[in-house]
Amino acid sequence: MLEIVILGRGGQGAQTAGNQLAKALFARGQFVQTFSTYGGARRGTPVTASLRADKNPIRLRCDITSANAMLCFDDSLLNEGFLATGADDALIVVNSAQPPDAFKAFGNRRIIPIDGREIARRNNMGKVVNSALLGAFVALVGQPDIETMCAIIKDTAPAKVSENIAACREAYGLAASQLEVS
Repeated sequence: MLEIVILGRGGQGAQTAGNQLAKALFARGQFVQTFSTYGGARRGTPVTASLRADKNPIRLRCDITSANAMLCFDDSLLNEGFLATGADDALIVVNSAQPPDAFKAFGNRRIIPIDGREIARRNNMGKVVNSALLGAFVALVGQPDIETMCAIIKDTAPAKVSENIAACREAYGLAASQLEVS
């Protein structure tokens, strides 16, 4: 079973990204369970989207305490509290312009920074990083495939559909090239 935790700030689109990822996994034939947690339910407070995906029906009805993969929309939120919800070998994608070495303080965790904000800017998306981060995330996690993810973005993006898809594909390519190097 794939367990994913997405952390962001209210207004960054972490909930939307979680929903889009769940739809893409479901479209690929997986059973999906998704749920959210809101801090102060206002812009800027931490929000979490959690999801499970499996080829078999999901019977668990509890919080995720050992995620296989994690996505952090804001590197200022990357802390031990968030990391504690992941397995020791969890893949952690973080929206950050910092180099990988900047995250050495977190030990041997697999933290991969992706500059979603710069990718969004290059694709005329302003500060909206959802699609870029999803592209990088699916490349690194290995599911769902990029075509399914882009089809879901096309169907669910409220605006700038072609720009969202371009950002997703650019980040996917960047993350995939990082996999080849490591």
